[in-house]
Parts: sequence; structure tokens; C-alpha cells
Amino acid sequence: MAPWFNVRKAAQVAAYFALQDEGEINVLKLTKLIYLADRLFMEKYDRPILNDYLVSMDHGPVNSLTYGFISGTSESGDWDKFIADGAKHMVALANSKLSEDDLDELSDAELDILHSIWKSFGHMDRFVVRDYTHENCPEWENPHGSSNPIPYERVFKALGKKKSPELADSVLGDRKAISKLIS
Repeated sequence: MAPWFNVRKAAQVAAYFALQDEGEINVLKLTKLIYLADRLFMEKYDRPILNDYLVSMDHGPVNSLTYGFISGTSESGDWDKFIADGAKHMVALANSKLSEDDLDELSDAELDILHSIWKSFGHMDRFVVRDYTHENCPEWENPHGSSNPIPYERVFKALGKKKSPELADSVLGDRKAISKLIS
């Protein structure tokens, strides 16, 4: 696992959206909401919430490391404290008593962005949200059955940021700094 990736924070982002959807949310919809939240945070604050690897997949842009936990291909006790497998193609809160107050990794600004994304997209069907990302996230390129990286510079450029290379370098610099602190 990437040392700079905060699994607990990613789980709390997923838990926020599950909370909004009465404790259980479709996997496809969740992955799109997480990506859109990261993208909106980048637009507003010049950095992502999750500092994840971003990739183009057939169903749109995805936060890759987070998706590994959502899909069950990656495991962590920090993830399991907040998110459990639900029914087919669903994930659920690991604890029905979980509340927004338990999301201690998320800042007020991050919670505001999550709220804004839910308000804009929470009422939509998973395929409508997916189609929205295809049509409104120009950094996504159809990988035709594969998975291709989405560089942060491309996202910043799509957001109209004039200093896209510098902003992308800042995100990558944060990763290096965190990795040095941990090792």
C-alpha cells in the first residue's frame, strides 16, 4: 500500500456517502461520488481529499486505491471499521450506529464538499452519475476494457487551472514528504 494513502480517511469518505443513502450504497455510484468529491476539492482547494491514484476505467474515472477497498481486492482493518460488504454490488456501513461525528479524519471543508456532491448527485441513479462523469470530466479517456492513469496535471488542466503542472507537482511532493515521515 502507498505509505501516503490514508485508508481510514478513504473509508470515512465512503461511509459519509453510505450514511446519506440510508446505510448502504451501490458500488458504481459510490466510486463516482468519491471521484467527483476529490475533483471538486481540487477545483476549490488545489488538492485532492484522498491523494489517491486516479485512473480511467470503462465506467469512468476512479480513485484506484479506494476502489480496491470498495471492490474487496484490498483489505484493511481501518476500512472494515467503517465499511462492510452489502448485498450484490453494494457496500454498507460496518456499524449501523455510525454517524457523521465518527468521521474524524475529515475536515469541515472536506465534509462541505462531500455534502455538496451528495446534494448534486445523491438523488441520481448510478448510471446517470456514471454518464455524467463521461460527459463532464474531460480528463477521463475511455480505456476500452483496460485501466489508464489520469495524471493530476490533466485534472487540474480540465478544471481550468493555469498552473496545472505546479499543482500536480505539489500533490506528488506531498506524497514524497509523507513517505519520508513514515519511513
